[in-house]
Amino acid sequence: MEKIKFDEQVLINAICLHVASKKQIQPHEVEVELMWDEEYGFSAEVYTMGRKQVFVEINLIEAIRYYLETQLQRNPYSAGIELVLDDEEGILAYVTYQS
Repeated sequence: MEKIKFDEQVLINAICLHVASKKQIQPHEVEVELMWDEEYGFSAEVYTMGRKQVFVEINLIEAIRYYLETQLQRNPYSAGIELVLDDEEGILAYVTYQS
């Protein structure tokens, strides 16, 4: 079993790349703030072109899958993805591939 850890910066990069691809803009034109809430779980506020969009957990996973495919050249659909809140490192994602 292979396990890949994405820290907060990689998660932000993944969201920026994904949003930039969808909106046909540059990744540096996207701002992201990751969040976690007891009631709502994981989410992110995404700012582009003067507008705010809220990503819920499924949107975050979609962005991670996009990053896996485009940046790491990995099959994004054979991976198990788990978002985790760590007291020291913040929001992390663990991507698991079965051997």
